[in-house]
Amino acid sequence: MMSTAHYGAVGAFSRFFSWWAALLAMAFGLVAPSLQAAENDIILPAHVQQGAMVIGRVPVGSQVRYDGHVLNVSDYGTIVFGIGRDETRPRTIEVTLPSGVRQQASVTVTPRDWPIERVNGVPSSTVSPPPDIAARIGREQAQVSAARTRNDNRTGFAQHFIWPVEGRISGRFGRQRIYNGTPGSAHSGMDIAAPTGTPVRAPASGVITFADPDLYLTGGTVLLDHGFGISSNFLHLSALDVSVGDTVTQGQVIGRVGATGRATGPHLHWGMSWFSTRIDPLLVVNREE
Repeated sequence: MMSTAHYGAVGAFSRFFSWWAALLAMAFGLVAPSLQAAENDIILPAHVQQGAMVIGRVPVGSQVRYDGHVLNVSDYGTIVFGIGRDETRPRTIEVTLPSGVRQQASVTVTPRDWPIERVNGVPSSTVSPPPDIAARIGREQAQVSAARTRNDNRTGFAQHFIWPVEGRISGRFGRQRIYNGTPGSAHSGMDIAAPTGTPVRAPASGVITFADPDLYLTGGTVLLDHGFGISSNFLHLSALDVSVGDTVTQGQVIGRVGATGRATGPHLHWGMSWFSTRIDPLLVVNREE
């Protein structure tokens, strides 16, 4: 049987109150059907912005599908997925409850304004690279993309993210970039200006899945997997303090700010992804609990 429902953040408090009241009723030996109802809730925010990381809850033991992916479900019923920069349609998850009943829940996507950002002074060979360099860039980006396919059960993504460095935001996620007058792809992360050598700290816990000090475009590059398909990447590093396979805790130093690769000055590029979907680190770090 297929039923359709829309669950928003509004009303979450009332569901929690009902759940708590049910626990009290059980303590006094009363029947509490409302507890069962609360356990069967599917909770998602009512609306999110383009580029958001969406954390929701489903009944423990459910099977969840979204955008061609089978989502991991934590022991507490937590799920997570990403909303792309250009997504405009309401996004729907399909949930098969432990009972076998199938349900759907949706979240509305709020559009954002994407200004044009002009970046001048970068080496011309990084804007229009010759064939041999283009081939190298392709190989390197394929390695990074492969690391983003990891999908383990660690739950660092559910932590309250911290800033990896302190500094001025010099480049924002999603802005269309024009390099030396040549249109490029939209900016895939957030740039934070800081002096060369400034320690870069893990914004949340995870495992290092990629580390290379000398990629052509991104220079010193580290990929940190936070679990359930969510990862952070740190680019243009002057030094790396971690290796592939290292488990890191939130706040641990993983590298140093630099200007390696395609960069006009020292800064940290902090990008985030849900598998191949780029998400906005600023929305993640500002996420309300």
